[in-house]
Amino acid sequence: MELFEQIRREYEHGGGTIRGIAKKLGIHRRMVREAVLSAIPVERKTPVRERPKLAPAMAFIDALLEADCKAPRKQRHTAHRIWCRIRAEMPEVKVAESTIRRHVRERKIKLGLTRRETFIPQSYSWGAEAQVDWYEAYAEICGERQKTYLFCMRSMASGGAFHRAFPHASQQAFLEAHELAFAYFGGVFTKLRYDNLKSAVKKILRGYQREETTRFIAFRSHWGFASEFCTPGEGHEKGGVEGEGGYFRRNHLVPVPQVASWEELNVLLREASKQDEQRMIGERTQTVGAGMHTEREHLRTLAEEGFDLAAVHFPHVNASGCIRVLTNFYSVPLPVGVEVQAKVYSTYVEIWHQGQCVARHERCFDRQQKVLDLEHYLEALTKKPGAFAGSTPLEQWRAQGRWPASFDRFWEMLKQRQGRHSGTRAMIEVLLLGRQHGFPSVRIAIEKALEMSCFDVEAVRLLLDAEGLGRREPEPVEIGALRCYDRPQPTTRNYDQLLRNYPVTGVVQ
Repeated sequence: MELFEQIRREYEHGGGTIRGIAKKLGIHRRMVREAVLSAIPVERKTPVRERPKLAPAMAFIDALLEADCKAPRKQRHTAHRIWCRIRAEMPEVKVAESTIRRHVRERKIKLGLTRRETFIPQSYSWGAEAQVDWYEAYAEICGERQKTYLFCMRSMASGGAFHRAFPHASQQAFLEAHELAFAYFGGVFTKLRYDNLKSAVKKILRGYQREETTRFIAFRSHWGFASEFCTPGEGHEKGGVEGEGGYFRRNHLVPVPQVASWEELNVLLREASKQDEQRMIGERTQTVGAGMHTEREHLRTLAEEGFDLAAVHFPHVNASGCIRVLTNFYSVPLPVGVEVQAKVYSTYVEIWHQGQCVARHERCFDRQQKVLDLEHYLEALTKKPGAFAGSTPLEQWRAQGRWPASFDRFWEMLKQRQGRHSGTRAMIEVLLLGRQHGFPSVRIAIEKALEMSCFDVEAVRLLLDAEGLGRREPEPVEIGALRCYDRPQPTTRNYDQLLRNYPVTGVVQ
């Protein structure tokens, strides 16, 4: 604009010609003519530049973005994550992250702009505050995609975070994750900030006042921290843990992890948390791990004993040999009508009677389901063998892979040799041996019996006893003063003289 103004001033007041003005200002005559005709420069067309470095990766980036359309909304690739994958999977492509960002922005332009808020930076003292929240993600567990609920506790001073996955965001999981997080950080924070989750809050009152659950109050008193709850619908009040959940999910749960069990998934999360201790956050001068080491000295010391995390119920055994805990039924090896103590943890349920744990089941989070163990019904089946073949506990064992094909073959041979009822009763006797020797050992013994064509309960018992004796190792015994009674080993040399009484050519019969 300034150049066009100078050209027009020279042309109108300086008396110059187009050629003279162009020579004086060092520009082309065409630009002088444009300035004379209009004071506003004509908009220039931006030339389309080639992208020789980006071209080999464009198909890969487009494929990732198309696949993200079917992925969970919060587990899609960001431009930074795509750049990291290109460096790892396509090392021959040398392209800058800014180039990837521009291309990804162009591809996502149809999604529109997102609303951005202005946040006020905050400063925190060591060990003063941590923020807690749940967030969701998906994982392939045993080949099946499942929704996982991840607990996150983030230190606001050091930036360190603890993550733990659970199948359900229950109160037991909430309290258990707190204790694991305290052990991870090496102490307890002075204050923890939450949103209004049901595990801690029963009712929201005016302002910051809350009616909290009894167990959360007892848990807070046991560990000695203060709690503070955010305004409903204002997640930015705990923006540190909100951002941590998104960062962790994008960088460590993309693509969707494939694991064999929940334990393996949590090991993966802990390793990822250890990796994040090496990163620098924003303009901080030290790594997350260094900050956690410094902060550990300012945390409250851990309690000597943990809090009793289990929710306790006192149900009675019904006619089906089950107890009702919350909304589901669990089998127990006890008579009908007996009152038991059921302890509900985050992932399992324990049944206690007379100070002993008589049963333990994996916790079910559906409604009106029966979780049955065939071992609990063996005594009853000895009296009712006809109910064994179509029993629900047997079907559940088959579904869980606890009833191998060798059991069916052995059972069938027993029925052929002894009849239907006697063969079934003999199979139940074989299963009862599992309580003494363990079901893996019973399985090995049954397979050996099948190889030797020995279809009898006593054959399995003999194989189990022989295996048990074979595993025993001799224990040394200190004889001490008994050494004075040592005697030489016996010999048969004196009996050789009896051979002289027989003729050499004689035959001894």
